[in-house]
Amino acid sequence: MTVPGEDTRRVDVDKMGHVLTQRADTANMATHDGKKPAVCRILLIEDDTPVRERLAAIIKGWPGGQLIAACGTLADATVVIRDNPIDLLITDLNLPDGHGVQAICMLRNNQPAAEAMVISILADDRNVIEAIEAGATGYLLKDSDPIDILDAITELLAGQSPISSTIARTIVRRLGGREAKSGPIPNNVDAQSLTPREMDILWGIAKGFTYGELAERLEISKQTVPVHIKNIYRKLQTNNRSEAVYEASRRGLIRL
Repeated sequence: MTVPGEDTRRVDVDKMGHVLTQRADTANMATHDGKKPAVCRILLIEDDTPVRERLAAIIKGWPGGQLIAACGTLADATVVIRDNPIDLLITDLNLPDGHGVQAICMLRNNQPAAEAMVISILADDRNVIEAIEAGATGYLLKDSDPIDILDAITELLAGQSPISSTIARTIVRRLGGREAKSGPIPNNVDAQSLTPREMDILWGIAKGFTYGELAERLEISKQTVPVHIKNIYRKLQTNNRSEAVYEASRRGLIRL
């Protein structure tokens, strides 16, 4: 949160993601009552130039966000995290001079109220668990649609944990291994019955389909998909995709 009167600086970067200049930007400073600005201040870390430019364009086209900087290295991101208020960090994991988990830890230490989300091609157990344990509350794969990325940002800022279904399966496998060692978890509460359409949606998110792909495959409106998903969350008593897939698998509703 910005302190009233504090110098809020916006960072310019070149096409390689290197910090060029920092200039004053008072448009999004906190008001005197201490409330956060309506616009989400976002730091993007991605070393691949075409991917960084694609993600930056998505963020710039979103009225609810302000791209503070798009960095290609951990070193440049360190400067931004140290000197600028950040509401959301979006980071890749493999960086030329470090790892995205280091950026997440740095953000947690310097700006503990900020959120962190990973957008990466990596979906292996080690990277996923390390990122989440470091403080990432969202994890998407790089092939996510622009609308899914913006939906994920909105969900994350609303207190949810948006996670690609492929990543959810990774977490389920990891948790399944832990349960195998300690014995099965008893199911004392039966889920409310899911409708056939909700089961279709549940299978789709377990397979990693995006909202758009689900709508196309099921021949329904794209705006209808989130409604079904919210009903699934409510009936399974979960809050996000990963929890829903895990709970459905645990209850025997789906098999991964």
